[in-house]
Amino acid sequence: MKNELATKLLFELSVPGRRATQWPDSDVPEQSLDELIPSQFRAESAPSMPELTESDVVRHFVNLSTKNFSVDTHFYPLGSCTMKYNPKRHERLAALDGLGNLHPYQREEDSQGMLQILYEMQEMLGEIAGLPAVSLQPAAGAQGEFTALLVAAAYFRDRGEKRTKVIFPSSAHGTNPASAALAGFDCVQLQASSNGLVDPDDLQSHLDDSTAVFMITNPNTLGLFERDIARIAGMIHDAGGLVYIDGANMNAILGITRPGDFGGDMMHYNVHKTFTGPHGAGGPGAGPIAVRSFLEDYLPGPVVRKDTAEDGSVTYRLADPPNSIGRMRSFFGNVGILLRGYFYLRTLGADGLRAVSENAVLNANYLREKLKDILPVPQGERCMHEFVSSGKLQKDERGVTAMDIAKRLLDYGFHAPTVYFPLVVAEALMIEPTETESKETLDAFSEALHAIASEDPEMLHQAPHSTPVSRPDEVAAGRKPLLTWTPCLND
Repeated sequence: MKNELATKLLFELSVPGRRATQWPDSDVPEQSLDELIPSQFRAESAPSMPELTESDVVRHFVNLSTKNFSVDTHFYPLGSCTMKYNPKRHERLAALDGLGNLHPYQREEDSQGMLQILYEMQEMLGEIAGLPAVSLQPAAGAQGEFTALLVAAAYFRDRGEKRTKVIFPSSAHGTNPASAALAGFDCVQLQASSNGLVDPDDLQSHLDDSTAVFMITNPNTLGLFERDIARIAGMIHDAGGLVYIDGANMNAILGITRPGDFGGDMMHYNVHKTFTGPHGAGGPGAGPIAVRSFLEDYLPGPVVRKDTAEDGSVTYRLADPPNSIGRMRSFFGNVGILLRGYFYLRTLGADGLRAVSENAVLNANYLREKLKDILPVPQGERCMHEFVSSGKLQKDERGVTAMDIAKRLLDYGFHAPTVYFPLVVAEALMIEPTETESKETLDAFSEALHAIASEDPEMLHQAPHSTPVSRPDEVAAGRKPLLTWTPCLND
């Protein structure tokens, strides 16, 4: 018998009269609803709610969870969005009573433990970035970008400089131009170069006294390290601008090189990607920013300061930088994710962080070599933590698209990689295996892709075949979502 507990909605499973609980008899005098709630505040009819037993509800959600792909259940090689295993130890530590039950309005003197952790997190993030001033406020990576651009705008405003232009390469994350536009800057996109890297000469042609910020991801979204980054940073600085490093790909360079050392002035972290934290469904995340000392006064507050008395005693306090752009998030930011990242850093230490990047790069290059006969990589002979294969060969010879391959992978039990990004690669499949996957998993993934490369194209066009829904209209689902259910829709 087909189990439909996961594929049917609770409304569809509803049976009139079923209940998951039974209320006790009232022990107070009964009153009519008319007496308790004036008629103008009451709905015209009771809401339509599913009627189910507790076991109906439990089985529905447990079965539904088995239809999901996650890092806890499947290999998840989603390029440009590090999806690695999150040690459960950090979940337990972040939920300790003294942390999880702390009220955000608790007095500073009663929150010294939390403030010490956040202060030490600021210090560690500054050290890893090579940029000493840190604000933990931004709630996610994209908000970190936006925040840093507001900091840059405040800095230039204080200097009396009218700089309006933000430049970024065509391989930039889409959030880069979105953040720049939202912060009030004009966006200038560089043309893609043949080797996938920023062309310094092309960049030079766009530099003038209106240049405010150059935004660059390094390693970039093709999984290549921008080898001219120091020269590029020097060009930006000579023009009076600032260099922003999108920290989305920090998983490749931890403990090996630092944005501040190769010329960055500002950066954001994706704590939930680079370090640890639940990741998916839009959050929660944390996007702290790190900046050079001359930008510190503009950071969003509060930041945590450490005071040491003459007797050696230490206290921690919250403070707003003198020219702060203001708050970006309530309280201290997304503390739950920051705590998980803090414990990840404490667990691994400096040597462990470097090993993370070395293994992430090793795994990516291993898989790249395993797949190059069916999915060649157009740019670069080696990659960092991810690589971008092209499915053009498959499309030209067999009519099989990158989307066909991605959908078919679901039938083999693998989450699909990012497809069709960056746009500079035809039929792009961006694959990031991460450092937490074994050789056996990588081999199995490679074998699945080789099997797909010899399967009937017509069958691939209809994939996946093992999921409740095969090929939904993804554009309509994104732009015209129907997030509610009513009996009339069901009819």
